[in-house]
Amino acid sequence: MTRWGTPVMHHPQAPVTAYDEELRSLVADMVATMYAAEGVGLAACQIGVDRAVFVFDCPDASGERTVGVVCNPVLTLPEGKDRQLDVAEEGCLSFPGAFVDCARPDTATVTGTGLDGTPVTFTGDGLLARCLQHETDHTLGTVFGDRLPIKQRKKLQKAHDKAADEYPPDWPA
Repeated sequence: MTRWGTPVMHHPQAPVTAYDEELRSLVADMVATMYAAEGVGLAACQIGVDRAVFVFDCPDASGERTVGVVCNPVLTLPEGKDRQLDVAEEGCLSFPGAFVDCARPDTATVTGTGLDGTPVTFTGDGLLARCLQHETDHTLGTVFGDRLPIKQRKKLQKAHDKAADEYPPDWPA
């Protein structure tokens, strides 16, 4: 698992331009890594690949699971009176063992293309909304710690440091 601080994690990712065997192999590796790490989403940069694609298997507020692949994601969030923030615990597989509260809009829609290049759209609430936002952020070079106030970032770092022995550099092996 590529960790925060690695350059690939901190710049916008290269767009997906070819929907071929290389992409299918990358996505299969990402899905296997996500499940091995017991995550609900994973972006290509989290396995060291500079490509704007993420995978997810995540429940919404009602518990219904949505599974998908999004290449070149574009995030749409509610605005004005429709925008409600959900403050909930958030973590990242690239900063394992650490969770802090993070405010995000309670619904989100992501559009992009699927594994075969056809248009896809995913809309969700609850954890799914959070996941769609978090993974799209990764494709833009943003880690969720960038969204936190300094005090929360320090709390996140402390939790990560405390859990470090449980997540060696080769995790999830």
